[in-house]
Amino acid sequence: MALRTQISERQRRFGSELRRLREAAGLAVKDAGALIGIGGPQLSHIEAARTRLDPERLTVLLRGYGCKDETYAALLLGLGESDGKGWWTSFKGRVPALALDLAESEDRAIQLDTYDPLHIPGILQLPAYTKALYEGGSGKWDTATQIQFRMERQRILTDDKQRKFRLVVHEAALRMRFAGDDVMRAQLLHLLKMAELPNVDLRVLPFTAPKSPPFSGSFLFCDPGCPELSTVILDGPKRAEHLIDQAELSAYRQMFQQLSAHALPAADRETALRGLPNRDSWGLLHHLLYLLQS
Repeated sequence: MALRTQISERQRRFGSELRRLREAAGLAVKDAGALIGIGGPQLSHIEAARTRLDPERLTVLLRGYGCKDETYAALLLGLGESDGKGWWTSFKGRVPALALDLAESEDRAIQLDTYDPLHIPGILQLPAYTKALYEGGSGKWDTATQIQFRMERQRILTDDKQRKFRLVVHEAALRMRFAGDDVMRAQLLHLLKMAELPNVDLRVLPFTAPKSPPFSGSFLFCDPGCPELSTVILDGPKRAEHLIDQAELSAYRQMFQQLSAHALPAADRETALRGLPNRDSWGLLHHLLYLLQS
């Protein structure tokens, strides 16, 4: 079987997990390969994501590694069996590969935790806001196609998988006016609308948040329903970094919990209408909307 020349993040994660399990079991590559009737070099190619492993051999290998977590095993099997195809497939070659990996990671997740200090998270952006972000870019990729791709990503908000979204957005991102007042006005109204979805928990981290300074970088925590297979995605202007180390995952999980705790309570229309005295994200969004209208 020919070795892969292009490797997706999903394929890379599958191989990394097999290597992590083997090392935890204290087995050399040669000995682990013998468990499923293949040579050490072939297993090395599998761990490097250069080739696949069939489900039957994976089941035997997991048993040999002492893996007894059925949820983990089922999700890992899904990683290995997946052909990587989805709605994003039609965009291959038309948007950066990192965008395709992001869409696939989001599609596998059942909970997505997002923190953004400077921009509205992509999953909640309007086309005009996204266009303003892309203007002045390198021009390598067609802007209209990238906008379309980002809008397509938003289908996961309301699809039948009923994912849970928890988002913490810094007040600075809500005050940015690079897109123009009209666009930001529409964007704030859209946030208020999206906050009404039962699976969306939207919180604003205000300038006045006590005790802890805001974390300066944005990140997305994708949880597929198994902590060990979660991924943190750090999105940069040229490349995205996928963090899978268990210590890093734990640190970012704790960081998001702290950011959520320091943010204002979730935007909730019903609570706001009851006139409760405490400040909340709904009230701050409306305040910023008022400033744009004045």
